[in-house]
Amino acid sequence: MAQKTILITGCSSGIGYDAALRLRAQGWRVFASCRAPKDVERLQAEGFESLVLDYADEASITSAVAKVLGATDGRLDALFNNGAFACPGLVEDLPRGALREVFETNVFGYHDLTRQIIPAMRAQGHGRIINCSSVLGFVPASWRGAYVASKFALEGLTQTLRLEMRDTPIDVVLIQPGPITSKIRQNSIPHFEKWIDWKASPRADHYRKRLMKRLYESSGPDRYELPAKAVSDKLLHALEAKRPKPCYYITVPTYAAAAIRRILPIRMQDRLLS
Repeated sequence: MAQKTILITGCSSGIGYDAALRLRAQGWRVFASCRAPKDVERLQAEGFESLVLDYADEASITSAVAKVLGATDGRLDALFNNGAFACPGLVEDLPRGALREVFETNVFGYHDLTRQIIPAMRAQGHGRIINCSSVLGFVPASWRGAYVASKFALEGLTQTLRLEMRDTPIDVVLIQPGPITSKIRQNSIPHFEKWIDWKASPRADHYRKRLMKRLYESSGPDRYELPAKAVSDKLLHALEAKRPKPCYYITVPTYAAAAIRRILPIRMQDRLLS
């Protein structure tokens, strides 16, 4: 049998890096993409077929797809859309530009890359598209409005695509982690500093007392936080199961949030989630 191939985005660290290592160890041919050229060089030094793919850059996406399909004679068994970033801040303090930047990567980039991969999967007669969402793709959380909005949008697109692909041999899957060990909090700081004028906010005291310490001071793992391996475990099942689940929950908070949303009235949900 031909070696299975997968394109994974956001492989510089965290979920993407662990997934690339795990799937390579399982015998997959992994194309591990990163936004920054320095990270691509590091992965290449580790023996990966790595390339630049920046979700916010349409030309970068098109170039990456051409390179991957050129290296595989037009075949790709799976796509794992994973890279994303956050811009912390209260919704009333989020400028339009902040939302635009988050959506360019977390939604539009996923969508663009997926659209460019579907024709190859359709031509070969099979494929798996797996999008990494979040527990925040179906329940809200204070201070994370931009990220929540982008993940809600991603879930809507993914769920619709799954419906539309039912009569094709292409499976569409959501992975919905809760707290996973990664650099997303540290990586969000430059976006926060660029866009959020928190000192001018009418809720500046809320920032001082609640967000700033969490954002700038390391307090160790979150409660119920799991290593990236937990995502790789579910990803492997989603890739190799004959009939993958539509959605994969990961971590206790994701299961709890799903139960809260299903059982409780909205006002009680708000009380618990806040």
